[in-house]
Amino acid sequence: MGDAIEEFERQEAELVFGSFDHGAAWRLGSRITAIAQEAGHGVGIDIRRPGLILFRAALPGSTPDQESWIARKAAVVLRKEHSSALVKEQLAAKGVSPAEAGMDPAEYAVTGGSFPIRVRGVGVVAAVTASGLASLEDHALVVAGIRAYLEEDA
Repeated sequence: MGDAIEEFERQEAELVFGSFDHGAAWRLGSRITAIAQEAGHGVGIDIRRPGLILFRAALPGSTPDQESWIARKAAVVLRKEHSSALVKEQLAAKGVSPAEAGMDPAEYAVTGGSFPIRVRGVGVVAAVTASGLASLEDHALVVAGIRAYLEEDA
């Protein structure tokens, strides 16, 4: 568990944006979508801030169920300001269930797949989420997309 926590914390420290706006959301979402399409993944991809969806894609093979998972994973990120995978590992390390931490499973999916859009000097401004694969694969897809976006944008 400790190794996973350290890895997720390292990813969050490394994958920080200089700025983020609607255009960046489109480019990032499109980049993650391209990676998913190349791999043949039937996933839903979403970038949102509170009250506004900035990007949405539903690839062939995704189902209506992904909408619920996306909304609940993103809720974890927007509340805790950490990836849903990191929050899951931190709670597990403390032996605390999400419900015991005040996160009703009807509203929060404490499982991998959503990652914070953190802007340097500002903080978390949005959540980017994938759903349709195993939770750690959803997380890895989002991280790969963010990493590719930041390398291309540098």
